[in-house]
Amino acid sequence: MGGCFSDVRGGKQAVGVGLTGPSLPPMPTSNAALNDAVDDFFRARGIQPLFTQLELSLSGSNLRDRDIISKSDPMVVAYTKKRDGTLEELGRTEVIMNSLDPAWIDKITVAYHFEIVQPLIFHVYDVDTKYYNLPVKTLKLNDQEFLGEGSCVLSEIVTKQGQSLTLDLHNRNGNRGLKNLGKLTVHAEETVASRNAIEVIFHCSHLENKDLFSKSDPFLRISRIVENGGSVPICKTEVVDNNLNPIWRPLCLTMQQFVSKDNPLVIECFDFNTSGNHVLIGKLQKSVADLEKLHKQKTGASFILPSSAQHGHEKVLKGQLFVDQFCEKQLYSFIDYVSSGFEFNFMVAVDFTASNGNPRNPDSLHYIDPSGRFNAYQQAIMEVGEVIQFYDSDRRFPAWGFGGRTIDGTVSHCFNLNGSASGVEVEGVQGIMAAYASALNHVALAGPTLFGQVINNAAEIARQSLSYNSRKYFVLLIITDGVVTDLQETKDALVRASDLPLSILIVGVGGADFKQMEILDADNGCRLESSTGRVATRDIVQFVPMREVRAGGQTSVVQALLEELPGQFLTYMRSRDIKPGAVNIAQTSASHPTI
Repeated sequence: MGGCFSDVRGGKQAVGVGLTGPSLPPMPTSNAALNDAVDDFFRARGIQPLFTQLELSLSGSNLRDRDIISKSDPMVVAYTKKRDGTLEELGRTEVIMNSLDPAWIDKITVAYHFEIVQPLIFHVYDVDTKYYNLPVKTLKLNDQEFLGEGSCVLSEIVTKQGQSLTLDLHNRNGNRGLKNLGKLTVHAEETVASRNAIEVIFHCSHLENKDLFSKSDPFLRISRIVENGGSVPICKTEVVDNNLNPIWRPLCLTMQQFVSKDNPLVIECFDFNTSGNHVLIGKLQKSVADLEKLHKQKTGASFILPSSAQHGHEKVLKGQLFVDQFCEKQLYSFIDYVSSGFEFNFMVAVDFTASNGNPRNPDSLHYIDPSGRFNAYQQAIMEVGEVIQFYDSDRRFPAWGFGGRTIDGTVSHCFNLNGSASGVEVEGVQGIMAAYASALNHVALAGPTLFGQVINNAAEIARQSLSYNSRKYFVLLIITDGVVTDLQETKDALVRASDLPLSILIVGVGGADFKQMEILDADNGCRLESSTGRVATRDIVQFVPMREVRAGGQTSVVQALLEELPGQFLTYMRSRDIKPGAVNIAQTSASHPTI
């Protein structure tokens, strides 16, 4: 493949570096690690990314005995509840004969999406003896005796220490007519082959200049050769401008990306062009084992350039690739962190500028519909809050407003949504909703739209947490109808905050032109730069215009907002070498064999 397919999304930034998200779908038999390069590769082929494959192990205790002569012969059927309330079957366990305390061997496989609330329903049946020799998939459930139902949200399982949750069984639809129908314990394990990864630093010397009026702007693209002889891109470095002897930032490649140390990789060096028509400077083929050897021997590998004039002839170039650093390391997954006690602390900030329209008028973005239908602000609070709350143990959330004239007559760009002078926190998502509705009766809409103060307040909370708790990560949701007025001040605040355990989600509501807002979201590959020239250490912003998500009809607002959050969280934790709790690692080591 010529050029660099991922540059529409990646721009000059490195992509596919350091496992920046949960996991991609199998290709074809093992989960590849998520990165932007592979993400785009699969998206182009219609395969949806962004999930972690989990296996659920089930065991029961003190189940009901429906057999007269012997004990029940239980089987579990697992479902996920869809948005319309219907149940979709995930799988069935085997039947265990004569047991009221069964431990099933067959696992239930489920794709865990961080950005979605995934309700699970488990039905336990006593299977009639005449069906013993039939495959469980063919059994008609109406012919079996119902023993009980348990339900939970998948997030509740993965956030438990040990990733196990015990459910009380009850009658269908929550009817608890019988007091004790037994219990069902669900244990989740991630189906990842290995945590192994390598970190390498590349530099090149004496690259050929492909530009007329300046020097080449080189970047590397690395692809893995697959069995059919083709290649799958796994990552690329950032672009180094105007340099024939570039040194790139460290690359972190997982075992899922390179498969084995002996698997051949194609390393291509391109001269970046904004048109996307990047010029090949040279290429070479090396395995991870070869790269380790180059590092130990402190020698370079020469690039070659295939010749189009003479088929099969390759020109050996003066330019060489060097490996300045090579080290093996272990990477931990998002689930490793949240199941060992790491939390997301949710914060919200609501736009009270006059452009929203008078809240008493039905055409206002702040109109509270007596019928109970949510406005865009309420919808964003509920959708994001109901996901994040599962990752926050105390469920006390700081909530602010900005751009409004408060009771004392002054316009404030960061006031407590609950109207309290002393405490900014509210209880739960319903507390945010109540504070928001109340504030509309006491705060006059004003302006302009300034984000700087809200971001600085959120950053200060995140900064203070560093002194007493490294297991907290903060998520600020800003909901706004307008284009930010203090763009440079906002950039400065975001660049400062990029060093902190903080991510910022921005939802644009209404019909404004939000193109300027997309500058804050580094998806175009251009990291934010402050007024002093400092560049953000990482991307911490995700911006989503609600109308575009709805028009696309392919994903919810919350999915579009939260899909980058696990990757941003992992980037922060790994950059500071913060590891999950030792208890969790000991418990999960059996399911993550090292090689």
